[in-house]
Amino acid sequence: MISLVLRPRVDDKRWTDVRSSAPVFVVVTGWRLDTDGTAHATLRCAGTRGGTARVTAPAKAPDVAGAARVAFTLDVTVTPYPREG
Repeated sequence: MISLVLRPRVDDKRWTDVRSSAPVFVVVTGWRLDTDGTAHATLRCAGTRGGTARVTAPAKAPDVAGAARVAFTLDVTVTPYPREG
């Protein structure tokens, strides 16, 4: 389990959410945006399968229409523990 903390942005944009490109390897849970602009998420990695995922966090200005753009990217490689037996 990894705790991801995104500090408040210095521009007028706000974090909108956190997404995983491969939820089978990395699942994002516990998304929370605090009133001060700090964002929190928990990343859970599968322990039985190995692979890679790209975790992204888009941000946008709250008063501007349109889609949020990716402002943070984390590449995660999951390596399973060797099994006994």
